[in-house]
Amino acid sequence: MTTPPTAPPAARPAHAPDPGAPDRIAAAGAALARALQRITVCALGPYQSAVIRIGFAATYLFFLLRELPHRHELYGPDSPWHWDLARRLTAGNDAFSVLLWSDSTLWFEAVYALTVLSAAALLLGWRTRTMSVLFMVGVLSVQNRSVFMGDGGDNVIHLMAIYLVLTRCAQVWSLDARRAARDAERGAAGLPTRRDVVGPVLWAVLGPVLLGATLMDGLGGTWWFPVLLWILWLSAAAWWAAERYAPHGQQRALLDVLANLTHNATLVVIMVEVCLIYATAGWYKIQGSRWQDGTALYYPLKLDYFTPWPALSDVLASSGLMVMVLTYATVVVQVAFPFTLFNRRIKNVLLVMMIGEHAGIALLLGLPFFSMAMIAADAVFLPTVFLVWLGGRASVLARLPLASRFRRGRKEPGGPGVPGARPAPDAAGPGGEGRSGTGEAPPHGTGGGHTLVG
Repeated sequence: MTTPPTAPPAARPAHAPDPGAPDRIAAAGAALARALQRITVCALGPYQSAVIRIGFAATYLFFLLRELPHRHELYGPDSPWHWDLARRLTAGNDAFSVLLWSDSTLWFEAVYALTVLSAAALLLGWRTRTMSVLFMVGVLSVQNRSVFMGDGGDNVIHLMAIYLVLTRCAQVWSLDARRAARDAERGAAGLPTRRDVVGPVLWAVLGPVLLGATLMDGLGGTWWFPVLLWILWLSAAAWWAAERYAPHGQQRALLDVLANLTHNATLVVIMVEVCLIYATAGWYKIQGSRWQDGTALYYPLKLDYFTPWPALSDVLASSGLMVMVLTYATVVVQVAFPFTLFNRRIKNVLLVMMIGEHAGIALLLGLPFFSMAMIAADAVFLPTVFLVWLGGRASVLARLPLASRFRRGRKEPGGPGVPGARPAPDAAGPGGEGRSGTGEAPPHGTGGGHTLVG
């Protein structure tokens, strides 16, 4: 019996649509919607941005304090780079510096002190938005007063001081986050939120200063800098009005979305900036003959200016193999790092190597502030799990001395002192947070403590 031949399947017309195409388009649209929602609902990288804030504020604060005895010779009225020369230079490159508003010694001391205070406040995360603006003004003013002072770390601090203004870098590990957590606790308990007085006062004081500087043409020759300052000052008023009159309204939500978008875009810019620094440094090294033959590290180890520990430098320079390995490793790590960002394990290994490299530069070459600035910039790539663990360990270590003193001073029931005495209840109340300040942050999407007022 012969089986009838099976008819071949009908060919689909060439112009017929693919049945799976709508599904793929829908999946792509859903993924795009999720990504858009993520970058608008919350400020990404809260721990990384907090480390950047703490790192750069600490770096410049320590630098200013170290140079406190020599501040007049470096940036003040006794500087070899005279005030008239600085005025002439900034007139040509359109740079900004409030130190060039007057050559008075009193004015210099006031600006220097304000820069120190703003760096300390930014380090602690107190009124972060306002302090980040004052920190930026201080950094630009001091560095543009004597542009030939400092090292490569100054350029990184210069850029990061501008970027920090656009980030929500006080979501965790800041006094602003602790204040926002306390307000949230009061709201959950049905208590009214405490009225903010410091933020509006700072806004009212800085407004006339900004207006006077604009009218006197004291904000440099670039157009973007005064525009940035005015946008920040006006948006502070918008934040205050939204928080006071419509805390759950659409205006407040819109401001939160804009702030999150700005923060996330700035965080990407910081990442790109760090990759460009390492990529350009690595590729320029490749072109140098000393880096090609593996002897580049030997020469700075023999310069008196870069040998704070001569004995240690001599030990390292005496080993040709070690010099060659470190020289080649430096080039390989710097060139390869931007290409490893999408491989977490390799990226973390190279990140540890780069941080170790900068620690070695600080120790062997006597460039601590350059190394601190670069390590702070590298922190944008640190894993969140590691930063959370590090913050927890730091919190525990910071509380150990206080806890030990509390135990030594506490009177146990039946022991010496008042019979039956009991320790005072925890002032933090339920949960152990609030007044103790151990709580790290409000929810990331709330933006607590990060309004442009404070």
